[in-house]
Amino acid sequence: MLSVDNVTVQHGGTALFSNISFAINENDKIALMGKNGAGKSTLLKIIAGQSKPTSGMVSAPKDFVVAYLPQHLLTSDDCSVLDETAKAFASYLNMKAEIEKINEELTVRTDYESEEYYKLIEQVSELSEKFYAIEEVNYEAEVEKVLLGLGFEREDLQRATSEFSGGWRMRIELAKILLQKPDLILLDEPTNHLDIESIQWLEDFLMNKAKAVVVISHDRAFVDNITTRTIEVTMGRIYDYKAKYSHYLELRKERREQQQKHYEEQQKFIAETTQFIERFKGTYSKTLQVQSRVKMLEKLDIVEVDEVDTSALKLRFPPSPRSGKYPVIVEELSKSYGDHLVFKDASMTIERGQKVSFVGKNGEGKSTMIKAIMGEIDFEGKCELGHNSMIGYFAQNQASLLDESLTIFETIDQIAVGEIRSKIKDLLGAFMFKGDDINKKVKVLSGGEKTRLAMIKLLLEPVNLLILDEPTNHLDMKTKDIIKDALKAFDGTLIVVSHDRDFLDGLVTKVFEFGNKRVKEHFEDINGFLRNKKLENLKEVER
Repeated sequence: MLSVDNVTVQHGGTALFSNISFAINENDKIALMGKNGAGKSTLLKIIAGQSKPTSGMVSAPKDFVVAYLPQHLLTSDDCSVLDETAKAFASYLNMKAEIEKINEELTVRTDYESEEYYKLIEQVSELSEKFYAIEEVNYEAEVEKVLLGLGFEREDLQRATSEFSGGWRMRIELAKILLQKPDLILLDEPTNHLDIESIQWLEDFLMNKAKAVVVISHDRAFVDNITTRTIEVTMGRIYDYKAKYSHYLELRKERREQQQKHYEEQQKFIAETTQFIERFKGTYSKTLQVQSRVKMLEKLDIVEVDEVDTSALKLRFPPSPRSGKYPVIVEELSKSYGDHLVFKDASMTIERGQKVSFVGKNGEGKSTMIKAIMGEIDFEGKCELGHNSMIGYFAQNQASLLDESLTIFETIDQIAVGEIRSKIKDLLGAFMFKGDDINKKVKVLSGGEKTRLAMIKLLLEPVNLLILDEPTNHLDMKTKDIIKDALKAFDGTLIVVSHDRDFLDGLVTKVFEFGNKRVKEHFEDINGFLRNKKLENLKEVER
């Protein structure tokens, strides 16, 4: 199907990866894994034809269709949802327009014997053959069908794309991909802007309807559910496992243990051989043996052990000042924007030390409730903070609020006070900013690095009510685990808005579900909530 042959990418003389080769076969479902900065997104762009490698090539059969969903959305703001989605048929519509244009030209020209006239006839014949070989497309009906399947209402289709949140715009991009019926779908962090229900819909589509898929994602459950093959990018090489993510982790551990064993055996052999050479290099009777061992060492292929991120990180939030027994009390809260009702008569009581999650579709009011709790909007009803409640807030766009002209060190140095000032380097090191990294400007950091830096700023404030809005977007799995452990040990109250099931599992003990203009309280963890949600959905289907 599609093959990647000896691809090398160099940045400023340093190789990101060298001479990597692999094939993507029909119906392959591949997870592309590796730590932040290993080159995963670069490799995806090369396969998509959006970037060129330094050397090597990507080849695919003629008329092979590759659809690519980048991390940052490309939806334009100057047209309706329907028109933006119809761009999926751009090549079909362009071909139709080109045929009409040539036919029109042929009717007005009179130079029937000229070479140009014959060329136009050849061109229109070739295009027409291609065009009529495609099944006739009622593209407006196709577009409508897919958009309604993705959760849009019929009245949404004429609304401007600029009116929709990131999650809905992601669905527009997905609709365009699905309508192209591609041979290969490339997805870079597709779950970052999707709610739990949309992720489940996407999983179902990728498993049951898509052909080949390559996905980069930090959502462990999503990756495990949809992939059967894992390609790891590490230290400029790739390792290809015919296994899903959780099985790959076990295989990788075994591989590294074997490498470590071979490395230690080889180092012992080198030490013993070097000792022999040093001892007998002036001894006439041992000259041949010494020379032979010198040559042996020169020819030796040194065993390399693949990098393991050993920055075993133990994070601790500062001890939180004690708050009253109920940090958040909401009673019969209603909020509307003009004629649009977000939710009505919502009530919730959150106790000191409780860890709760807000879940629900995009646009159902999770962020609106946070704004009400923080006193940023007006509303009807009651929303009170308990005695001595001190809020620490991490917004979805927190990383983009950093001052890009500062270095990593300066960003933290500006807000650190007291004794922590002497430990800034240790704190940055704990978040994997080591050595000269701390002098990098914020503007050159990746999304994951900016999120980590924004999280450190939050750590420096002693708070007892933490509100996190999608804190795991752009974070790799290791950093997510570290932050999750720190939040589990946090002795204050936590409200987290997230669609990352793996992150919420074992962290939250209560779920507030936003939907149908109301807020529903579930006294269970995220897995219990999801199990019951499926039952509710089945009852709704039966009705």
